[in-house]
Amino acid sequence: MPLPTVVPALVSVLALAHPAPAQSALTLSVRDEAGRGSSVTLECGPTGGTHPHHDRACRTLDSVDGDFGKLPKEQILCTTIYAPVTVAATGHWHGRPVAYSREFPNRCNANAQTADVFNFS
Repeated sequence: MPLPTVVPALVSVLALAHPAPAQSALTLSVRDEAGRGSSVTLECGPTGGTHPHHDRACRTLDSVDGDFGKLPKEQILCTTIYAPVTVAATGHWHGRPVAYSREFPNRCNANAQTADVFNFS
């Protein structure tokens, strides 16, 4: 086999042996009881999207391997005013499907309980 044919074939085999990590792409949303709210996109690996704090949000999600249920809780004093919001995340985290949704008593509680990942307004 001539050398020019061997080199591209070898490069192809090596690329298959060590695939690049899958990019993470998520849509995050916050909605009130009336359905009003906002959504952003978040991309990690490399970071990007419309989330205003995408670097910090990606670092936080990296620390829990994309498990929204394990996001660290922040010790923030929130009011007891009941104005429920629902946060949701859909998409893929390093190739794994993500479908997360949770209701909180108000936006302050949502931000505190999700380490500000859903704080994009």
